[in-house]
Amino acid sequence: MQAPPVKDGPRTNDEIRVPRVLLIDQNGEKQGIMPTSAALEAAEEVGLDLVEIVPNADPPVCKILDYGKYKFQEQKKKNEARKRQKVVEIKEIKLRPNIDTHDYDVKAKSMHRFFEEGDKVKVTLRFRGREMAHPELGMKLLQKVKADFEEVAKVEYEPRMEGRQMIMILAPR
Repeated sequence: MQAPPVKDGPRTNDEIRVPRVLLIDQNGEKQGIMPTSAALEAAEEVGLDLVEIVPNADPPVCKILDYGKYKFQEQKKKNEARKRQKVVEIKEIKLRPNIDTHDYDVKAKSMHRFFEEGDKVKVTLRFRGREMAHPELGMKLLQKVKADFEEVAKVEYEPRMEGRQMIMILAPR
């Protein structure tokens, strides 16, 4: 046999199966603790629903309100919260150990833009051929990046070698 469908959201009207509830009327005034049946009757008198607001309290807190309107307001709140949240992306900047100053400045400019947008930056330093013999040059370059962005970003992942490349991750402050 199939279980009844699980309803999301607070329990309303006849779904409230506790003997007593703390009732708050449609004006937001506390009516006190009363039997659930009396609270249901009070809600029916004004033509609104009895909605369980705080189910875990002892006794549960119920409020008289228009459930359709309440659901709509909750949905609006959720959508607002979703709109305001920022997804942090990881942008990647690729460098080479013997990068020229102007090229470095161009990359630094993009990194500044990424930090202003609130994104993290993964700095990847690629070694080719004989450059592998001098990883200290790469480390020196990444230390320079770290120093240049000291005030706008913090190091989340210290520079370290991974195969033929050296990686460091910076996050905006």
